[in-house]
Amino acid sequence: MDRSCVNCLKNLMLFLNFLCWLCGTFVVAFGVFQAIHSKFESLVTTFWPIYPANTLVVTGTIVTCVCYLGVLGAMKENRCLLISFFILLFILMLIELAMACVFLVYSRVINTYFEKDLNQSLQIYLQSSPEENKMIKNDFDAVQHLFKCCGVHGEEDWMGKVPISCCVQDPCYSPSHTNWQEGCLMKLRNWFAGNYRSTGAGVVTLFIIQFACLCFNIPLFCHFGRNGLGYS
Repeated sequence: MDRSCVNCLKNLMLFLNFLCWLCGTFVVAFGVFQAIHSKFESLVTTFWPIYPANTLVVTGTIVTCVCYLGVLGAMKENRCLLISFFILLFILMLIELAMACVFLVYSRVINTYFEKDLNQSLQIYLQSSPEENKMIKNDFDAVQHLFKCCGVHGEEDWMGKVPISCCVQDPCYSPSHTNWQEGCLMKLRNWFAGNYRSTGAGVVTLFIIQFACLCFNIPLFCHFGRNGLGYS
């Protein structure tokens, strides 16, 4: 392989790894944004281990670190860095495939657990004193205010103890105020489904870029090996 081909492969490796690194940083930023602005985590405890914000932050952080290793390996023409990059990236791709399978499985059972979690949170809200379980109360109020809904299936879920967050418009403290009639179950379920689709699309995009990085990494590593380069 002549030097022009090697330089072309190096530039492609640098470009793809830099693109992958940018995607990783964007994924981390988006995950942090979701974690800060979403107020629903205490209401859906079944999905907490694969909560979209957590998944995005962890995946994005690992991707940025691995891709930085690939950039260094290509720039320095170092075989140790390239083989380390190859192994780590291959493991990361396997993890991403496993994550995709998990998302697929959870997308099929999400309807089963979502209603259960919301009903449990609503009962905790009703049975708690004003000083207890403030996080669940605040999150439920935030959901009702943001999605303009009331209860799990409707206003009747509150059994006459409807919180102010269900109120449509002021004056909310009058006896005849109007509450939202639609329940929060469908709206919150659709919000989660949209986030899982976005997370899945991001994982697929990263997987394609990472696969291209692996393809360009192999001929570079072999070239440096045949020429006795890459260990300094």
